[in-house]
Amino acid sequence: MQRAFVAGFACAAIAAGCSSSRPVPEIEKAGARRVPPAAAAPMVPPLTLDGYKKAFARQVAYASPETFDEPLPEMLKSVVVLDITIDSDGRLARVLVRRSNGYAELEKVALNSVRRAAPYASPAWTMRRSDGSVHFLETFLFRNDGRFRIRSLVE
Repeated sequence: MQRAFVAGFACAAIAAGCSSSRPVPEIEKAGARRVPPAAAAPMVPPLTLDGYKKAFARQVAYASPETFDEPLPEMLKSVVVLDITIDSDGRLARVLVRRSNGYAELEKVALNSVRRAAPYASPAWTMRRSDGSVHFLETFLFRNDGRFRIRSLVE
């Protein structure tokens, strides 16, 4: 009985994610105004932490003019790892630098890009901690000109 409920819930969640009639907007070229996906189309929160991280990264990328779409260079100027906590309502509860190469201005770019893109989708109950939040690390890969790619979006 309990397995049937869980299976039914999972199927309903997947079907809800497939039934959206609005396309997700493509990332616009540098210099153009970007629209956060939350404003462009409703998002069904992913049921896994990896899925949530990708949705988070897409939202940050849409809201950040400092991103680039070209392939990663062979040498990066800096790698900044952020420690991120999103509360049960999708609000940014905490963001801090976990690891960096010491470029304070690039740390600020990463931190501000995460703050600017908030609020996020409420995390699914399947990935929440006991306080209802979701916690993860995200890596920002900076090239020499100060523009970045987010690790969760790199193929």
